[in-house]
Amino acid sequence: LSFQAYERRFPTCPLIPMFVASDTVNEYKSEDEAIHVIERRCKLDIDAPRLLKKIAGVDYVYFVQKNSLNRRERTLHIEAYNETFSNRVIINEHCCYTVHPDNEDWTCFEQSASLDIKSFFGFESTVEKIAMKQYTSNIKKGKEIIEYYLKQLEEEGITFVPRWTPPVACSLESSTSHTRRPVSPAINIPESATKEALNSKEILNTSSSPAEPTAGTPDDKLDADYIKRYLGDLTPMQESCLIRLRKWLQETHKGKIPKDEHILRFLRARDFNIDKAREILCQSLTWRKQHQVDYILDTWNPPQVLLDYYAGGWHHHDKDGRPLYVLRLGQMDTKGLVRALGEEALLRYVLSINEEGLRRCEENTKVFGRPISSWTCLVDLEGLNMRHLWRPGVKALLRIIEVVEANYPETLGRLLILRAPRVFPVLWTLVSPFIDDNTRKKFLIYAGNDYQGPGGLLDYIDKEIIPDFLGGECMCEVPEGGLVPKSLYRTAEELENEDIKLWTETIYQSASVFKGAPHEVLIQIVDASSVITWDFDVCKGDIVFNIFHSKRAPQPPKKDSLGAHSITSPGGNNVQLIDKLWQLGRDYSMVESALICKEGESVQGSHVTRWPGFYILQWKFHNMPACATTNLPRVDDVLASLQVSSHKCKVMYYTEVIGSEDFRGSMTSLESSHSGFSQLSAATTSSSQSHSSSMISR
Repeated sequence: LSFQAYERRFPTCPLIPMFVASDTVNEYKSEDEAIHVIERRCKLDIDAPRLLKKIAGVDYVYFVQKNSLNRRERTLHIEAYNETFSNRVIINEHCCYTVHPDNEDWTCFEQSASLDIKSFFGFESTVEKIAMKQYTSNIKKGKEIIEYYLKQLEEEGITFVPRWTPPVACSLESSTSHTRRPVSPAINIPESATKEALNSKEILNTSSSPAEPTAGTPDDKLDADYIKRYLGDLTPMQESCLIRLRKWLQETHKGKIPKDEHILRFLRARDFNIDKAREILCQSLTWRKQHQVDYILDTWNPPQVLLDYYAGGWHHHDKDGRPLYVLRLGQMDTKGLVRALGEEALLRYVLSINEEGLRRCEENTKVFGRPISSWTCLVDLEGLNMRHLWRPGVKALLRIIEVVEANYPETLGRLLILRAPRVFPVLWTLVSPFIDDNTRKKFLIYAGNDYQGPGGLLDYIDKEIIPDFLGGECMCEVPEGGLVPKSLYRTAEELENEDIKLWTETIYQSASVFKGAPHEVLIQIVDASSVITWDFDVCKGDIVFNIFHSKRAPQPPKKDSLGAHSITSPGGNNVQLIDKLWQLGRDYSMVESALICKEGESVQGSHVTRWPGFYILQWKFHNMPACATTNLPRVDDVLASLQVSSHKCKVMYYTEVIGSEDFRGSMTSLESSHSGFSQLSAATTSSSQSHSSSMISR
């Protein structure tokens, strides 16, 4: 009966939302119907951050699942492996349903899986977290799903399925030659065990319990004064874990052995599970060797553009003695830095900052006479705008977060985010899924001038060292940032082999805009308070950008080609959605003021939707105004119009919708970071009005 219940999960299962569809690719049945093998290709909508899906270039992933039912043995074996990204990630899963040898009314279930991430666009750690989350979720729901279909069978009057019996001709032969296959005893999988169910590069069986560190022996002791002075409070078990991991490194690792403080960071990051800590530490040590990170402070000199325009630097220490790093992110031109330097140079600079942080922690430990293993980061967001939502810049930020979290765990003691503007929740929604839950708990976020009140900056930083730009009296030598001159941008030839070019080609779409034929993109919104974001460059000509709303769906898209303008558009498409018979104000409405964008400008923006329905983003040809006194075009306008060949413009654009549930969830996490943020939250998610903001970069 359990086998029949299991088969009802196909071709799709409403209890597993990510299981979208499946197709049978191979099927085999033996003549006596004892063996039935089905191989299916399953389509999954993985619960992953939207931006990660964009980076990977897929919306769905495909797995191949092979189910082998042996009615004679009364077993069901399920094997699954990933088809998508199989050259980057290897996932294998095996499940087995059997009949208990002592009670035929019981079904035994065993499950094991393995994950080997070779490479994934620099987001290996995030992929591992997603795989762990999906796997543990499936384990928890497995029993619930089987019980659901068993109940469904019962409601249909099916409470018993006759046991398979061999055909008469082969009955005697089978009874003399067949012996029962031994099976494992029934198991009960506790929920707590599911957290250990899947680890990178190792196979775990759910019937085994996670390895627990053992208490230290009398020989495994560190000097008490050394612990107190350099490591902090450690239980005997934690001390033993540190000694065992350090000893293992000394015996097996060729190269520089990290200091006890650094080993301890990896142990704490994995709750003192030695196997997990050893795995991520070994990966980090290999990474440090490959990229020569140990020598970065001595051998690498940052480019002058970083020294001039990267608005960050070290500034004294906080009240706990932690080194204090100040980052004026709102004043920093992330787009200009990426365009001028590329992602690699920016990442290398951040690595040098982290290496300097480790060095300062050691110095402060000596100065204050107590262990200091982390630093505090103060991020000022005044000036943050839509320009910071430029997607290659966001992608560079995500990669930096990924690398830092993987190789510098437990180094961030506290993150103070000040003067968060209204656009910040949009950026937070994009970035927060990539940040570890433990790291997120260290965030304190203040809107406006809340940082000056109770529970604000003075609780963490002495008044004497509060930077002058935050109303303090201490001169801060952090660069002020500002726009990076376009003269410092690299040329197209220099970008040819760079990540930024590949990234642009991956997610951005090209469109042509003609006089009388705008390009329009349809976005359907189901829930109000969803956020529409856009990022586009005006590559040629001048355009007008509009946002419209309609309660009814527009006509099917019309692609403009040779017919209307006798012009081909090899560099992009052209789609019109608004029917010529529609009237503005009756059939559709303008939800924001029109925005005129000049050639060469880059525009980033967002709109918090007020109503469900259909939203249309429109890029329209901008007609030059005639001279007011003579009604004749000006010379400059004539020359400008001649430069736009055949009245054609070109844009490169990217759009993304942040669902209202995700947006509200990110707002909830922001509110929990600091009570003062609720004011910004209310202003941003207000249902009484829609919000839109755009930033033009010249």
